[in-house]
This record gives sequence, C-alpha cells and structure tokens, in this order.
Amino acid sequence: MSGDVRPGRLKVYLGAAPGVGKTYRMLDEGRRRAARGADVVVGFAECHGRPRTEAMLDGLETVPRARCDYRGGRFEEMDLAAVLARRPQVAIVDEFAHSNVPGGGRNAKRWQDIEALLAAGIDVVTALNIQHLESLNDVVEKITRVPQHETVPDDVVRRAHQVELVDMPPEGLRRRLAHGNVYAPEKVDAALANYFRPGNLTALRQLALLWVADRVDEALQDYRSQHGIGGVWETRERVVVALTGGPEGDTLVRRAARIAARSAGGDLLAVHVARSDGLAAGVSHASLARQRRLVEDLGGSYHSVVGDDIATALVDFARAENATQLVLGTSRRGRLERFLTGPGTGETVTALSGDIDVHRVTHERAGRGALLPSRRRTLSTARLVAGPVAGLVLPVLLTVVLAQVRGTVNLTSEALLFLLVVVGVACIGGVASALIASVTASLLLNYWFIPPIGAFTLDDPNALIALGVFAVVAATVAAVVDRSLRLSRRSARATAEAETMSSLAGTIVRGGATIPALLERTRETFGMDSAELVDEPPEAEEATAVPAGPGAYLVLRGRALSSSERRVLAAFAAHVGSAVERARLAEAAAEVEPVKAADRMRTALLRAVGHDLRTPLAAGWAAVTSLRSQDVEFTVEDRDELLATADESMARLSRLVENLLDLSRLEAGALTLNLRATTLEEVLPVALADAPGAEARDMEEIPAVLADPPLLERVVANLVGNAVRHTPPGRTVLVTASALAGRVELRVVDRGPGLPADGRERLFEPFQRLGDTDNTTGLGLGLALARGLTEAMNGTLTPEDTPGGGLTMVVSLPFAEQTGAGPNAGTVTPARRL
Repeated sequence: MSGDVRPGRLKVYLGAAPGVGKTYRMLDEGRRRAARGADVVVGFAECHGRPRTEAMLDGLETVPRARCDYRGGRFEEMDLAAVLARRPQVAIVDEFAHSNVPGGGRNAKRWQDIEALLAAGIDVVTALNIQHLESLNDVVEKITRVPQHETVPDDVVRRAHQVELVDMPPEGLRRRLAHGNVYAPEKVDAALANYFRPGNLTALRQLALLWVADRVDEALQDYRSQHGIGGVWETRERVVVALTGGPEGDTLVRRAARIAARSAGGDLLAVHVARSDGLAAGVSHASLARQRRLVEDLGGSYHSVVGDDIATALVDFARAENATQLVLGTSRRGRLERFLTGPGTGETVTALSGDIDVHRVTHERAGRGALLPSRRRTLSTARLVAGPVAGLVLPVLLTVVLAQVRGTVNLTSEALLFLLVVVGVACIGGVASALIASVTASLLLNYWFIPPIGAFTLDDPNALIALGVFAVVAATVAAVVDRSLRLSRRSARATAEAETMSSLAGTIVRGGATIPALLERTRETFGMDSAELVDEPPEAEEATAVPAGPGAYLVLRGRALSSSERRVLAAFAAHVGSAVERARLAEAAAEVEPVKAADRMRTALLRAVGHDLRTPLAAGWAAVTSLRSQDVEFTVEDRDELLATADESMARLSRLVENLLDLSRLEAGALTLNLRATTLEEVLPVALADAPGAEARDMEEIPAVLADPPLLERVVANLVGNAVRHTPPGRTVLVTASALAGRVELRVVDRGPGLPADGRERLFEPFQRLGDTDNTTGLGLGLALARGLTEAMNGTLTPEDTPGGGLTMVVSLPFAEQTGAGPNAGTVTPARRL
C-alpha cells in the first residue's frame, strides 16, 4: 500500500446492552451515505433474525462471506481480502469484538480486520457493546455474572473518529424483548430473568454513559489545547482541592468530595505544589500519603506539580484541568503574622481565579500559627527591597529613641542595642542589608554616643576598640545569618525535589508506571503543554530535551524550566528510561516464553513417555517373547494368561498413544467432530465399563445434548478414571446429571483429598499429576484431554469442591434442540453472544 493513502475513519455505535438498536443504526447510516452518493458495501452484518434489521440491508451491496471449516463445523466470516479488493469508500462491519475462526483469515480478531481496512483508506462503520471493552469486561461480569471472552482494547475504540452512544432506558429495552424484537420467543423469559434484569441494564447504561462522557471530555481537552483556550468551560463539575501536607488536609478532601458528589459525574482532583525555593519544605509526607489514599478511596485522583509561586501554580493547574471549583483551607497564620507578611495564598488564589469558584474552608488549625515553616523563608523581592531600607531607617529610629533617654543607658548597652538592630536587619535582607545597617549604626553610634558627641572623632582608645568590635561582630553575625539562609534554601530545594520524586515513586508503586502514564505524569508535574519520548532531540528552542536512556530523549514543550526543575526532570527522565527498558525486556521475555513453555512440555513428554509407554510395552513384549519360546511348554491356562497380558498391554499402549494424538490434534485445531443429539444413557454404560468403583444416578428425564458420542464417552471415562484413582478404597465415585437454563450439567463426584483453589487450573495442564505420590499413574493427559474435548463440543469443564471433602468435575453441554440438532446435526452451530 502506498504511503500517501489517507487512513480511513472509524465510527463506532456503542450500546449498553444487546438489542438497543446498534446494528439497525449502523445499517441506517450506510443507507444514508449511499443515498448521498458514497460507495458503501456491507462487509459483515449480523441481524440475529430480526426482520426490521434485515430489511435495512435492502439496497446495500453485500460482500459474500468467506466459509471456513473448523473442528468439523462450517462457519462464515467476513472476507477481508474481498473487501480490500472491492475497495469501497465505506464498509459496514458488524460485531467489532468478534473472534475470527482460527485459520479463517489473517487476523485473530475482527477489530484487527477493521484496522486493516482503515489502513487501506476505507472508512468503517461498526457496532460494539460496552461489555466488550477490555477495561470494563471484568466489571460487567461482576454485574451480570456472564463472562465475556471477546474484548476490544479501549485504545482502539478511543482512536475512532466518532463514537456514538445508542441509548435506551431499561424499561424500553425489556419491552422490546417481551415483544420478541430481540430474541426468539422461547429465549425471552430466560433473558428477562437473567442478563436483562432492570438493575443490570441500569448499571450497564451508566457504564456506557460514563465511558462516552470520558471520551468526550478527552476530545474537549484536546480541542481546548489545540486552540489555546484557557478559560473555564463548565461542561462538567471538576473540583480541585489544594493540599499542603498539613493536618487540615483530611477535612479539605472530604469537603471537596461532597462538593463533587452534588453533581452526577463530578470529578475530584487533589493537587500538591512542591516548590524548589523551599515553600514546601517541612511538609509532612506521612500526612500527604494518608491524604492521597483518602482521595483515591473517595474516587478522586492525586496530582503533584512543581511551581515557584504556589497561587499561580494552583490556578494554572485548575485551568489546565478545566476545573470549575477550587477548595483551599483558610490560613493557619495568626493575625499579626498576616499583617506583617501580607496576603497569603488564599487571597492571591482568589484574586487570580477569575471564573473558577474558590471555597475557603475553615478548620481547627485556622489562625493558630503555622505548623509548617513560615512562608517567608527566602529572600523575596519585598525583602530584598525592605532589607536595605531597614538598614538605613532602623538605626536612625533607635538613635532618636536613645537620644531621649541619654544618661540613663551606658555606652555598652547602647552598642548592644545597635548590634541587635543589625542582626534583625540581617534576618530581613541578608548580608548586604546587614552591612548597610552596620555602617549606618557605627556612624550614628560614633556621632551621637561616643565622646566627643556631635563629631566623628574618637578621643578614648577604649571607645575605638568597642566600635571596632561592634563592626566585626555585626558583619560576622550578618554573614552567619546569610549563610544559614542559603543552606536553608538548599535544604528546602532538596526536600522539594525529594517530595516530587516520592510522589512519582508512589505512582509507580500503585501501578501507574506505564510509559504513557509516566509521560502524562511528567507533563502534569511541570505544567507543560506536552511530553513525549523521541529518538532524537528536537531542534525547536521552545522544547526541553533530556536523555532518557540509550537512544531515547524525554521532550517537554511549553514554558522554560529553571535549573532546579531541570534536575528533577532528569530524575523523571531516568524513570521513563527505566520503564522503556522494562517494556523492551518484557517484550523479549514474552517472545521467549512460548519457546520455554514448549521446551517444558517437550521435557515433560520425554520423561513421561520414557516410563509410561515403556511399562505396557515391556509387559506385552515379555508375554509375546514367552509365547514364542521353544524351551518352555505352557499349559492352556498359562498361554491364555500370557495372551491376556499382551492384549491388555497393547490396549493400554494404544490408549496412551491415542491420548497423545488427540491432544496434539486439539492443539492444532485438526480434530474432526460429529456433533449430534446424544443422550447420556448411550454414553455412560461404555464410559463406566472399566470403572467398577463408579455409579451413575439420577439420569432420568435428562434432555439430549449436542455432542460427539465417542468423544463424550472418552471425556467421562477420563474423569471417572481420575476420580476412582483418588477415591479411597471402599468409597464410590458418583456420576449425576441435571438440566438448567438450556444446559445439561454432568457431575463426577469423588471423595478424595480434593485440591486447593490455587491448584485447580494447573490440574488441566498436560503431564500434571497433582496429588499423586508415584510416577506410575499415567501421562497426566486425562484431564487436559477431557477439557479440550469438552470445549471443542461447545461445553465447559470446571472443578468444584465436594461437600464433605473431595473434588467434583462438572461437564456442562448445551441442549441438542437449542443448537439446531436434526438433519444438519453434523454442522456445529456457533453459540450466539449476548
């Protein structure tokens, strides 16, 4: 395919449940596009026998389906090659999550077929139910108790050009079922009583609405980012709560959660700003960790950003997330401290918030003083200006005061008071301001308080020494204070960086360490427009690039980063690089794992064959050799016994070889089935013939099942043989059957030691003999073959605990009449998915 082909566009009709009308809407769109002159073909449409849906196919060209054989059955799939050869403008392809029949095409899943059509430049319209989304598959199973084995990765659906929700209230869908518009009349009662209960449909509808809402929200964010829209669009209630790590955080989180809960679908986001200039130093990391867990328990998300200004960082984050409300705690500072240090974060955020509502929440620490270090810990612009001014003004004010009390205070006390002023100025403005204050204080002390007063002279040598000591002490104290402030800034910066990395590590531990998650985390933390991983650093000046491992660079686009932020970014890049390397190693390990599994299987097979095939072979060989011997005269009884031994050995050897061959055919998908209506009465007598310790009960009025009689016989024989082997002497293996919801469940009950839950899946692996104490009990193929044969007949084989001790193997097969047994009994009818 040439590289200039425009990729096709995908449109997905998403429904909460079967029967809401996805296929109808999909075909209706095809008809409308065809009416507008588009070249439209139907690649595959599953109408489920619904007349109104089938009528929508009239007038639409349909590509003939491809027919393929699998395990004795005939199936129809979309002919991908024919659609590609036809090359229409638009292809209608139903059942987005469908699994193709093995060997029926080049892809295992239909969504992969659709991606091939899109790559060829063909627009595709498809349909999907919410339970087939991979992220929601387990949630739907918990709600409906119906497992869905066919899924589509969420990312594939999110890449669709359009996702349209086909919605219907639960009552309307149930009426549609009751009128026979979804399923055949004989299936309606069972469907209404199980999968289509009102509670199930309501839950599924909510899942579909929320998933689509998230997808729409992503599209809105992309649009706002592409068009540089910074204003708040109140399309969805998004509440941001600011956390400082203080004790009031729990109160703020719960308050914000209540605000978000007032609006259906509201989002809760908690944010903590780590400052490189030390504002965040002294934060209680234990409190932050506890508050993070609280946010996540309440269904919210936790975020950490880096910013030099707390208020600006909070408002920028809120605008980037399109937040509608911002929750802050009232200041912990007292009135005097607020008066001296000016407006706090809350007042500044309120002034900057614009159209974002700001909630100031009171708490028990309000106005009691800061438990954390003061906000004014570094030299802000105000302090840089106030320091020199104080160095000039405060000594003058002290001189005026001391001049009023001249004669009551001696020179030593006056010098100490001036020294105290110098130290105070040093605390305000650093060493430069302290030097200004020291010079000013020295001159004033000389002129006003050291004789001769009123002149800059020194007649007394002691006064000269005192003034010199004063100047040295003032300069020394100022230098020590300045050094202490610089060390405090370094420590605070290191603490802030460590806090940010601790938050990142918490994200990794909580399972968010995928490469996209780390990139999003990096973009969010530094408040950038984008973050990506590239092979070569970009040439654009507005981009910041740091190495993230061999041949990889982490590139951020947006604002310019400070040197301290670049150090933190380098640590983030190291984490991203490690994640890339882990992904590469995981991919390599995944490629090696099948080879290792095959090697383990081959080793187990050789070990088992070396013993289990040799035993009957040796016995039969010995019997035949004895019969051919000319040196011994055997009686008739001895000859019959030797012949019986040889016959039994060859029969055992034949069974082992047949099991191996059947298992290999199953794994290769080459086992031929002859499915027909089969009663248990015709299978059980033969299956139990070689198991004298087994007994069948309660087989009356059990409907016929769709099965291959010889294969079902082998399944039962293997299960009964395994049960007899593990049942204590004198106890009977019980075989019972029951019919429920269109299926027959055959139970083989033993009274053995049973198995723990974590060992039950390994029970069905080939060459496993769980619980056996010797190596004379066979190849361990019986249960593996039994499950494989059962699943080939559209059944299931599951283990259960036997009440009172032991293990029960349950074989579940569908009724024969429900899958079309009759004249075409040899054809496997695929089970329909809900």
